[in-house]
Amino acid sequence: MRTLKDVKIGETVTVARLNGSGAVKRRIMDMGITKGTEIYVRKVAPLGDPVELTVRGYELSIRKADAEMIEIA
Repeated sequence: MRTLKDVKIGETVTVARLNGSGAVKRRIMDMGITKGTEIYVRKVAPLGDPVELTVRGYELSIRKADAEMIEIA
């Protein structure tokens, strides 16, 4: 399945599933990224890390390693 890391700039996707466990998964969920949430990819840094997103009406930057844990539909 595709992950958030594979999404191109300007795409809007929906979260299908969160991988990972423990504190990492909890941190991602605390940022507002949960199953069914729509995410718009605003920017990607020149070297690919971090990725800037719009989630639930606010801007959020996450690392590629975290984006890899978020499966999208």
